[in-house]
This record gives sequence, structure tokens and C-alpha cells, in this order.
Amino acid sequence: MVDHREVLENCVPSEQDVAFFDENGYWVSPVIFSQEELAQIKEHQDKMYKGEYETTREPICNWLESQDNPRALRKTDNSHWSDKTLRQVATDPTIGAIAAKLMHADAIRLFHDQLLYKPGRGKGKETANVGWHQDYSYWKCCKEPSLITAWVAFTDVDLSNGCMQMVPRSHQWGLLNVGDFFEQNMSKQQETMEIPENEIFTTVPIVMKAGQVSFHHALTIHGSGPNATESARRSMAVHLMTGETRYTSNSRGDGHFNAQMMVGKDGELFAGEAWPVLYEARR
Repeated sequence: MVDHREVLENCVPSEQDVAFFDENGYWVSPVIFSQEELAQIKEHQDKMYKGEYETTREPICNWLESQDNPRALRKTDNSHWSDKTLRQVATDPTIGAIAAKLMHADAIRLFHDQLLYKPGRGKGKETANVGWHQDYSYWKCCKEPSLITAWVAFTDVDLSNGCMQMVPRSHQWGLLNVGDFFEQNMSKQQETMEIPENEIFTTVPIVMKAGQVSFHHALTIHGSGPNATESARRSMAVHLMTGETRYTSNSRGDGHFNAQMMVGKDGELFAGEAWPVLYEARR
């Protein structure tokens, strides 16, 4: 895979784009990864599912062939530990530069990655919703919601194969009583959601071409419907944080594997080789 050593300046958001993100909590980039790069990325994704770890270091909670349910949503945490090509995706400096501008930050670090595979319907069965949730509900080990997710589409995505759907402005509502990635009944979730007065729950499908990247704030409510096509929907969620993100020790957030690496460091920055730098402003 071609190494993105330079930021693709034509992909960095304009001031108008940043204003849109500030208001709505999401934004979609132009194409960042070429078809040639995507082919190599998908090849290495498949190696992960065969348990072929290039670095010999295992990821967290990987789906494996002949061992796990073929109908299930495949979610692999920290694939960048195990594969150099997938690490390049998770640490791409163009993604970092975009995240920095959207978050008004001087530095962006990797929090963790999630390699995702939503299988096709196979024998006529649709599969694998992702329930409405706010990413920060899983990241309470971070003192503030100073995080953003870059979702890299490895294949074209639309409503037919379960593209992500965003709830505009929801990043301004605070942390709500919603946060179940694996919930399949999304309508029931919406019925019980306690949103602020004078706000409306509306959804926007994020239709993307392969190689595009969508960005959403850690408090933006999002989810996705089933894949009703024959082909798999492939992607990576690159979870990022600003250089000012600090660890906080509390009973609600210490179950996250990143928190386990910060025991005894209450109030300290997430920093060091466990959280690679994607972008840092020149001084």
C-alpha cells in the first residue's frame, strides 16, 4: 500500500465545512484511499479473519473463520496492532489533519481502531444492524468528550447495504440514555430516547464511495441498518482523540481496554506509543 507520508491538502475541510461540522456533528471527506489501496486493505482484512497476524501480536476480540458465526457483524478492536497495512489506515496523516481541523485541535492521536465487516444477506436473510449510540458512552475513561471517529469506507455504502446514519445536532445534546452498539431494535431505542426539549430526532444516511471517510463527534448519535445486498459492507472505524484528552478513573469507564493501560494515571494525558500521533501542528 502506498504510504500517505504527506497530507492530501485537497481533502482537508474548508472553514465552511468546519462550520457544518460544528453545527451538525458530522462531515464526509472526498476520496482519500485509491482503488488499488483499497484492494490491498481488503486483502489484509481477510487475513485477520484467518488469524494471520503479520506482527504476531493479536488484536482484541477478533472474528475468526470456522470458529465464529458467519452471519454476525465482525468487529475487531485494534487491528493496527496486528497488521502493518491496516495500521497505515488507522494512522493516516490526512485523516489526522482533517480530524484536527474539525476538532479545532493542535494534535490528534489514535484512541483505537475497529475493523468492521457487515456480511451480505446470504440465503435471503438481512443481517447486522448497529444500534443507535454515542461513542462517548463507551469512552467514559476520557475526562471530556474530546474525541472524533473517522469511518473509512472500504466499499461503496448506501441504505441498501447498511450505511451509517447520523442524527444532526445530537452532539450538542450531551450524553443521553442511548448507547447500545449491538441493539437490533432501533425503533424501540428511538421511542425511549430522552432528547432535549425543542430538538427533533432526524436521521441522515451517509452515502459514500469506497475510499471516502466520514467523521463524527464522540457525542453524535449514529447507527446503521441491515445489509440487504449480497456483498459484504467493509470498513474501519478509526477512533481519534485530541492531544488534550486525559484519563479519568471512574467505575463507569474503567472497563475499556485503553483504561487498563492507564491505571494509576488519573488526570494524565493519553500519550506515548500506545496512542500514535496522526497529526501535530507545526510550531
